[in-house]
Amino acid sequence: MIDPSVSARPDGGFAEPLPVESAPPPVSDSDSASAAPSSALSRLPTGAKLFLILSAALLPLALIAIIATLQTNRVADAEARARLRVATNESARSLAIELVGDTTALRSAVNALAVDPADALSCARVRGVFAEQAPLGTRFAIVGSTGRLLCGSPLPAVAAVPTAGSIAARIVPGQGLLLAVRGRSGRTSGRVFFPRAFIVRLATPTSRALPFASALVEGETTLELSAIAGVEPLDRMETMQTGIGLGTLQLQTSIRSAPITYSLIIALLLPLMMWAAAAGIGWFVVDRLLIRPLRRLRAEVAAYRPGEIIDPGQLRSLPAQEIRELGDTFRSISETVARHEEGLAQSVIRQTKLTREVHHRVKNNLQVIASLINFHARGAPSIDATNAYVSIQRRVDALAVVHRNHFAELEENRGLNLRAVISELASNIRSNAAESVGRIVIALDIDPYLVTQDVGVAIAFLVTETIELAMSCDPAAQIRVAVKPDTDDDARAVLRVVSRSLVASDTLDTLLATRYGRVIEGLSRQLRARLHHDPMVGAYEISFAVVGRD
Repeated sequence: MIDPSVSARPDGGFAEPLPVESAPPPVSDSDSASAAPSSALSRLPTGAKLFLILSAALLPLALIAIIATLQTNRVADAEARARLRVATNESARSLAIELVGDTTALRSAVNALAVDPADALSCARVRGVFAEQAPLGTRFAIVGSTGRLLCGSPLPAVAAVPTAGSIAARIVPGQGLLLAVRGRSGRTSGRVFFPRAFIVRLATPTSRALPFASALVEGETTLELSAIAGVEPLDRMETMQTGIGLGTLQLQTSIRSAPITYSLIIALLLPLMMWAAAAGIGWFVVDRLLIRPLRRLRAEVAAYRPGEIIDPGQLRSLPAQEIRELGDTFRSISETVARHEEGLAQSVIRQTKLTREVHHRVKNNLQVIASLINFHARGAPSIDATNAYVSIQRRVDALAVVHRNHFAELEENRGLNLRAVISELASNIRSNAAESVGRIVIALDIDPYLVTQDVGVAIAFLVTETIELAMSCDPAAQIRVAVKPDTDDDARAVLRVVSRSLVASDTLDTLLATRYGRVIEGLSRQLRARLHHDPMVGAYEISFAVVGRD
């Protein structure tokens, strides 16, 4: 058997034994887990890898631009809040000064009328305080403990009566603000109503440069003073509330923040669009200039057949100079290979012609030798010499038959067909033996197995020797030659020669010991198998290697 680690050379010899690769070391689970991401990335196409790398590289720049835009908008919001704070403080201060001053004058009159309800001077003084505001609708009233009006005009009572020295406030929705104070004795109280128009005039800041909304807030009740026109539900507003020092009354002011405009949206989206465009353009350029040309060139190289020339002509119109140079290199290599292939083809043709000439000369030489032997056989002085010449001629014929069949199979090189070889051998033996020993009966049962030339030569000589041995023992005995499959090995067949003349006898033993034994044994060693002899049946049997069936 041939060692599988030895590779065959084209000339029929054997190269050095191939190195046997050792089994790779076992991979641990941790190594597999750490290699999983990199293997997943390596399986991605180059275009996808490039897009991911560009995206990861450019995304921080896009995020920085977005953060800068948001920071600019945040600065604008801070400026709006600062302006709102200034306007709110100014309005609250104006309201506090006016309203606290008016309620202080009202409290002085309430305390004076509590001592003397007929004090006309105190009533006139408080009327003078509110006289300037009367055209705008400001009214006041001072009442006693029994509810009798002491000064001013009637007004509705506030919801909660303040304690001595405190102020109660109530917003009349859509109309104005109602304030109430109680005297030190608690027997008299005063009320004053400030209409919405008067409060609007007080709450309007002098430094207002932007649309400004304001309202008085007391608990859940609100008195709207001014509003911003055209406010949409999605508009951003900045709102601030400031106490004015009258109970829980507060001034609420609002101003528009930096609006979410189309320019702001574009400023936010533009970095993302530029990021996507840069990554896409980078991928597109590399895909067009590198990846696609490489794929085309790879397809050209993959479709290459020995003897052809790679023509990367479709790559020459592309601006990738390196790819064009690589294509020209492949073309140069394919041209060199084609020239070598052509040279090898011519060498094979010359070698075939030379081999045919050699086979033709060998065949002619064998024919010359066979003719010389036949010539000397006809002129032999005795029958024994004639038989000796005929025996030699049989062996030369066996070699000639094998050579002729091998020469016929030279083009296909499938192997020798044993059926044709043994059939021609049997025919030659019958024709050569007709004059010396009479008619010989040889029955053939040969399966069309194919063998190598070395096996064919050994089988041809073995058949010739066993048939001649049988003829030497009993020329009249029938000889049967069979080639059948080996039941133990599909790659082997069994040659079996059976005749009654091969049954154990003194003649057979003498011929084996003096003439045929050593030759048959040598042929069996050449076939690398044991030759079995059944002396009871008269059969020789040997197993040999085959290369196939015809």
